[in-house]
Amino acid sequence: MIPVEQKGAFHQFLKSLASFSGDLSSLTCPAFLLAPVSLIEYSEYWTQQPELFAAIPQADDELKRMLAFIKWFISSLNASYSSRVPKGEWEKKPYNPVLGEQFFMSWSDVDGCGETNVICEQVSHHPPITGFFIENAKAGMSLNGHTGQKTRFSGTSLICDQVGQSVVTLKNRDESYLFTSPSLTVNGIWYAAPYVELTGTSYIQSTTGLYCSIEYSSRGWISGERNHFKCYLRKNGGNPKEYVYKIEGQWSGKSTITTHGSKTSEPFLDVTKLKPAEMKVKDMSAQGERESRRIWQKVSDAIRAGDVQTAGIEKSKIENQQRIERSEREEKGIAWEPTYFHWIDNEPKVQSLQRMLNSTVKTKYEPATQGNWVFKK
Repeated sequence: MIPVEQKGAFHQFLKSLASFSGDLSSLTCPAFLLAPVSLIEYSEYWTQQPELFAAIPQADDELKRMLAFIKWFISSLNASYSSRVPKGEWEKKPYNPVLGEQFFMSWSDVDGCGETNVICEQVSHHPPITGFFIENAKAGMSLNGHTGQKTRFSGTSLICDQVGQSVVTLKNRDESYLFTSPSLTVNGIWYAAPYVELTGTSYIQSTTGLYCSIEYSSRGWISGERNHFKCYLRKNGGNPKEYVYKIEGQWSGKSTITTHGSKTSEPFLDVTKLKPAEMKVKDMSAQGERESRRIWQKVSDAIRAGDVQTAGIEKSKIENQQRIERSEREEKGIAWEPTYFHWIDNEPKVQSLQRMLNSTVKTKYEPATQGNWVFKK
């Protein structure tokens, strides 16, 4: 339901969408469509199931490790794009993180897997890019990557292409995995009840010579199931028409696994049975000035109180302050530098894994860059 006082802003927003060309991240969204959280926090959902993340290096067999990786990856999709939205509510737009915004949290130990720590920083505002580093020291593994969004309007939907890549490193196995993120389609905007569906293809490439292509499809007008995916696990250099395993189902529900040549499938994962780990974030009083919840505190408090007018005013103050700081840097000729990440243009792990993937899928995989925002250790 659109608040009466927000109907004018909402209709103006729709007009802006219909006539806008270029990257939609610069458009201002009506306050009642905002979630009381910054987009930078969404990186936490990659490891909401730390027990699945920490399980990846456990098996001695490389095929089993890849299957464990896929299981964790599918669980992260559900956490990122489905289960985080409260039941009965619709998708809302998070805040665009400001330059230098930071977020720190950890997932509690689950079944002895050890604590998983998350560090995020907004390394670019235009275009919007978040760098993140996630580590489970007990399992001897880390995830380092970046993600950005290129948004555009198509028909009655928003299309968000997620650019960037991430690398998971298994220190004790001397093994790495590159993965990419799917594209998002946000439907239902015209009715002020948005929801997300995944589209396109994402890839997983391992240094062991195993790779996956994961294809996403949405429910059509007549048939098909919502949030459907089909994953093929193959070997680099092999016949692309053959596969080792096929995994298929709903990334927000149940999925099955089928061995190549078999006519029977077995259960693979049921994400509805997963319980999120306990989340740990410092109290607001202990957070620094650049930390996300501290920056957006007044906006979030107003949104939760249903005071969209105050939320809009406080949000504008933050955006105006960012413009002032940017102008001051330009006048002084100062280049902004992230605190926790630095850009490596041709990152060796990324380059090597991209070459392995390109040798097999060729033109289907066209990364925007061979670099990565690498965590400063």
